[in-house]
Amino acid sequence: MRARIYQPAKTAMSSGQGKTKFWVLEFAPASRREVDPLMGWTSSSDTQSQVKMRFDSKEGALNYAKENGIEAQVVEPNKRKPNIRARGYAENFAVDRKAPWTH
Repeated sequence: MRARIYQPAKTAMSSGQGKTKFWVLEFAPASRREVDPLMGWTSSSDTQSQVKMRFDSKEGALNYAKENGIEAQVVEPNKRKPNIRARGYAENFAVDRKAPWTH
């Protein structure tokens, strides 16, 4: 069995860092997906591709993979650049703006 260990990125619809503090062990698909001729649904006989396990640390995920004989590949996360402005949206309505606010 092969697996991938990664830290999920934040969703595009949020500005917070929720659900990005843990590490995920996800199994690689062992068989390809096929289309059911009667219903048209896609399915696979591989049940391991549905499994996603969460761990508090990368080391915990690696230890689990090693104990269970799982060949794991670690994907390091791309860290966000620290170029966040201090004031953000509130700066639009501040009285000490550098330029006058016009429409």
